[in-house]
Amino acid sequence: MKSEHAARMLPADHDQALLVGRMQLADGPTPVVVKGGKVIDVSAHAATVADLLECSDIASLDGPVVCDTAALADPAGEHPPILSPIDLQCVKAAGVTFAVSALERVIEERARGDADAAQGIRGDLEARIGGGIRSVKPGSSEAAELKAALIDAGMWSQYLEVAIGPDAEVFTKAPVLSTIGWGGEVGIRSDSSWNNPEPEIVVVATSDGKIVGATLGNDVNLRDFEGRSALLLGKAKDNNASTGIGPFIRLFDGTFTMDTVRDAVVDLRIDGPEGYVLTGTSTMREISRDPEDLVRQALSEHQYPDGFVLFLGTLFAPVQDRDEPGRGFTHKPGDVVRISTTSLGELVNTVTTSKVAEPWRFGIRDLMRNLARRGLIAA
Repeated sequence: MKSEHAARMLPADHDQALLVGRMQLADGPTPVVVKGGKVIDVSAHAATVADLLECSDIASLDGPVVCDTAALADPAGEHPPILSPIDLQCVKAAGVTFAVSALERVIEERARGDADAAQGIRGDLEARIGGGIRSVKPGSSEAAELKAALIDAGMWSQYLEVAIGPDAEVFTKAPVLSTIGWGGEVGIRSDSSWNNPEPEIVVVATSDGKIVGATLGNDVNLRDFEGRSALLLGKAKDNNASTGIGPFIRLFDGTFTMDTVRDAVVDLRIDGPEGYVLTGTSTMREISRDPEDLVRQALSEHQYPDGFVLFLGTLFAPVQDRDEPGRGFTHKPGDVVRISTTSLGELVNTVTTSKVAEPWRFGIRDLMRNLARRGLIAA
């Protein structure tokens, strides 16, 4: 995708950042490090990003220069295709981590996935329980009291359980190697009529569970499917091209820390092919569960020998009408989705359907064969 979007790909302070990613070079998918104004092929040191993130001193690694960072920021710049910055990591996601998203999930549930019914439910729920959800800490005694009151009022929901209860919703979002990087097409199911992007920050952890950095993600959501039944979560979330990540992982250091993530403001802009524009903002300070707590819950009784990434959830729930009054927002093929924050840059993808998107064919066996053929791992 060579366009004006490229100018915002990198963090505002990219000259101070240490970035990790992947590019499609002539030989195959290749780990790269972005530092000192250069994009460097580090595959001689680490065959995969999963390996690279386990290295003790990534900043010292060197190798052939793929291109200058100026080429990445230039709309006309020449550089190899940018892939999703992860490879062998498991892709996890946390849901209902913001009060607004909790209310919207309850709306979907009560509307049974019917966008026409959502508008009438929204105002009533916000007035009756919105303040309570915003004011309590999940898992606290106050949250338990709110739960009891909502049960008595006949307003309890499985979504409120994970919003204010002790256990977060953590699920597997996508198979290994299936995620889409900067500039690629993200897919929605062709049979979905009510859906939206979910702009999120994604934290990256190594095999020992250490959080080493963060990137941006689009946890594409099908509101009609999940709204009909929470048991359709897998069908709503895991489809061809349904997960966007990138453009690069920014590693934690003296200028970028977990507190930077906690303070981040994530912006969203959607430009529709018919001229429609939607904007929104997520403020990470409004998250109900701390990112480190979400990672701890993902690790509580599970191991990830190749590391994992975790989508932290979104505050964004689009209600702005697109076509018919009262129906809110849903995607159209050709929508350009831009997710950005100053410390991580901008992830840009174009929306298509999962059936039309390029089929996912390059799996783990293909990657291992490719790396063996290149002499990067033993055959």
